[in-house]
Amino acid sequence: MARSVFPTASTALLLVDVINLFDFPAGAAFARRAIASARRIARLRDRAHRASIPVVYVNDNWGRWRSDFKSIVADCSQPGRPGAAIATLLAPTGRDFFVLKPHLSGFHDTPLDTLLQSGDVKTVVVAGFAADNCVYFTAAEAHMRDYRVVVPSDCCASEQDSERRHTLGKMRKLLHADTRTSRALRLRR
Repeated sequence: MARSVFPTASTALLLVDVINLFDFPAGAAFARRAIASARRIARLRDRAHRASIPVVYVNDNWGRWRSDFKSIVADCSQPGRPGAAIATLLAPTGRDFFVLKPHLSGFHDTPLDTLLQSGDVKTVVVAGFAADNCVYFTAAEAHMRDYRVVVPSDCCASEQDSERRHTLGKMRKLLHADTRTSRALRLRR
């Protein structure tokens, strides 16, 4: 019987929709504003790697049921794409995992929960785009599945920063999420 290669770790970092076309109305402006968050996400990802914390890219499949993550990264990284700089900065490494999602939540109709359970993960650190949409729904479903939820306030972005701040407040209140900045987090495997 084949065994999972997902590492045993109490914590996992989930990067939600960080590889993104930003091809929606106001998407190019959002991508320009999100580059600062993307740089902080890259630093957080690198810290997770150093701490041997698994990193899982949880990304839209854009309804392309034959899509694969490498082709998504290549598509988003093409010069001239609004999210090319972010996709290049946050391109996954060979040690990272990925889950393609068809809906807002990274858990709904995906193998994410099974993957995390195979590693005995208890805490998920959720970062990415958009805080008031896919990050929120992924964090909410993680909470409903009894994961401890951490959403670093500086590692997510929304089209409007007021939406990000409002959603972080809801996550603190309703999900009991830890929303301190990434620099204040101690990452432990």
